[in-house]
Amino acid sequence: MNQADGIRVAVLDDYQGVAEGLADWSGLGRDVTVDFFREPVPQAEAASRLAPYGVLCLMRERMPLDAALIAALPSLRLVVFTGGRNPSVDVAALKARGITVCNTRNGEGGIATAELTVALMLACARSLPREFANMAGGRWQETLGEGLEGRTLGLVGLGRIGARVAAVGRALGMRVTAWSPNLTPERAEAGGAVLATREALFSESDVVSLHMVLAPATRGIVGAAEIARMRKGAILVNTSRGPLVDEAALIAALGEGRIRAGLDVFDREPLPADHPLRGLPNAVLTPHLGYVTEGTFRMFYEDTVEAIAAWRRGAPVRVVEA
Repeated sequence: MNQADGIRVAVLDDYQGVAEGLADWSGLGRDVTVDFFREPVPQAEAASRLAPYGVLCLMRERMPLDAALIAALPSLRLVVFTGGRNPSVDVAALKARGITVCNTRNGEGGIATAELTVALMLACARSLPREFANMAGGRWQETLGEGLEGRTLGLVGLGRIGARVAAVGRALGMRVTAWSPNLTPERAEAGGAVLATREALFSESDVVSLHMVLAPATRGIVGAAEIARMRKGAILVNTSRGPLVDEAALIAALGEGRIRAGLDVFDREPLPADHPLRGLPNAVLTPHLGYVTEGTFRMFYEDTVEAIAAWRRGAPVRVVEA
């Protein structure tokens, strides 16, 4: 593609329709055409629909970009994805084609995700969705909530987000424990928790919250055995990645009323309208809102525009290496 002939930019998965207003895309020049896609592009249609574009702007992992799709996009010259890392993008395949890959800053996603984790925990403990619906429907209180002071919060993963959740748990008067494959007693203490064994964390916690990066070693790290160890009525919160949990085992436990769950992430996103999780009264669901704040999105899109402009000048910024 000859840049002098004009550049077509695809901004994908702009679910809320906010990308255009959060950055000055016009500053890219009159020869740049920017199209904003609010609806997800089905993988089966991606090659044909995206073929004309020289630049793809990806929102986190919403749109997988694998080697097969990359090979089917002859005009592609630049990919910009939001956030610091994106395991759904085959960077090596892009580099092999000579395609530049850039990212953006992370924004306030870590802080916002920790906040949402606590919101889901409280929503489950106090049956808030049901009582919201009661008030909207003209009814009055129907549930008995439970306090969290003195209860045990078990964190699977104690990184940046997990440590923030630990701090809030302590502020609520909760006992905070943590486990991850490489966590030591010293690192647990530094993160505001007490190291527990994997078995003890699931069997003793009133709330279990997941804060792990999805990788081959962590996929399904919460399986049927871990869910079976959880106390009756305990709460499982997942704001990290859906595939960390065995979805079938989780649905079975929820269907039997053994546990409750606050879920922001799912194996398949967007979550299908007829997915069984949607019909479970003991599951509080949000549509992957952890990082979705105005401040984060403004940074994402401003950085995206900056990356495109810098690439056009021949001095790309925040270049991602394979």
